[in-house]
Amino acid sequence: MRFGIKTLDDFEKNDGLRGKTVLCRVDINQPVDRAKGTLKSINRIQACVPTIRELSEKGARVVLMAHQGSDIEYKNYYTTKPHAEVLSRLLGFDVKWVEDVCGPTARKAIESLNDGEVLLLDNVRFMAEEQTLFETKLCLSHEDQAKTQVVTKLAPLGDLYVCDAFAAAHRDQPTLCGFEQILPSAMGRLFEKEYCTVSSLMEEPERPCVFVLGGAKIADAFQMMKTVLSKGSADLVLTGGLVANIFLASQKVQIGKGSLDFIMKSNYGQFIDVAKELYGLYADRIVLPVDLAWVCDGKRHEAGIGEIPEEIAAVDIGSGTAERYRKEILNARTVFVNGPAGVFEQEASELGTKTIWQALADTKAFTVLGGGDSITATEKYNLTDRIGYICTGGGALIRFLSGEELPVVKALRHGATIGEK
Repeated sequence: MRFGIKTLDDFEKNDGLRGKTVLCRVDINQPVDRAKGTLKSINRIQACVPTIRELSEKGARVVLMAHQGSDIEYKNYYTTKPHAEVLSRLLGFDVKWVEDVCGPTARKAIESLNDGEVLLLDNVRFMAEEQTLFETKLCLSHEDQAKTQVVTKLAPLGDLYVCDAFAAAHRDQPTLCGFEQILPSAMGRLFEKEYCTVSSLMEEPERPCVFVLGGAKIADAFQMMKTVLSKGSADLVLTGGLVANIFLASQKVQIGKGSLDFIMKSNYGQFIDVAKELYGLYADRIVLPVDLAWVCDGKRHEAGIGEIPEEIAAVDIGSGTAERYRKEILNARTVFVNGPAGVFEQEASELGTKTIWQALADTKAFTVLGGGDSITATEKYNLTDRIGYICTGGGALIRFLSGEELPVVKALRHGATIGEK
């Protein structure tokens, strides 16, 4: 048991896994090419393979539950059938799939499983109780989540529950938090690895510890920054993207009308005051850009702070800032990155992100990276194998580093007590 949560070792040393039906929640949500019916990436699927393989090899009857698609825009929902095909290829044996979540077809398929076989159910977000509006409007307790259809239909068929979906650990939904109220529960190998890694990042990082924060998830970034600075986890915070622009605006720095308009239209204006307060407290540890870049007629242009043209929209940090950040990363012992430095998808505005990512590959520091855009950038620059640890979680990782107790962590701690005398 680790952090008050059972691991697969606890299941294996007790009665073993052979012949047990294990309900396993994974996060294999991936970008989909709808025209081809294929997945654009398989990194999250690859990450959960060790847990699935271990359960199968130990003789468990494995039932996988997963979501696919945005949790608000139902038009983004998609079947998990292509995920089963990828899993079959990665595992080297057939992963069964059923076009059902908890109805008669799904339950019959579960009851028909043999030892070592793996079944993937269809997208759990086809169920109303797994949708964000259900979560945010009803705010069910974990006990009430255990009474929803998906749990009451599937739990009686399971002996054990395993959550390997750290990337979704910030969500408060039945397949993530309801089963732990009924079944003996544990975290899978991926969840265990990610939870331990980010815990060490907060509690005992090697110094100097540098955080690189960019991207567009502003609320999460500012909350995380406040936590890691106040607790002393971060020695330096290097800012990029919208985060940097908001900080610069808080210091009355000209960032271009286009930049400021975007901040206001995106309802991020409220964070200007938050940035001002944070910078007032931690100016010695928050590093702001010394230059910015914008694109005009397809070409990159740069200017130093104080010389930024009034009408531009900044889309990247400048080359001077990128070089400063590169040196800080090379001198660090621990580096955490969440979010790109600019619009890295376009060649004219990728210099900042590309420079930072190359420094991550070159540094001797232990590097931890999280968030969807950060992972996309890593794949674009073919640096996956040169990053110390890539966390599959975005929102979960940020909220953990913001000091919150994640709903799934709370549920798993309760699940560790089920069946105990």
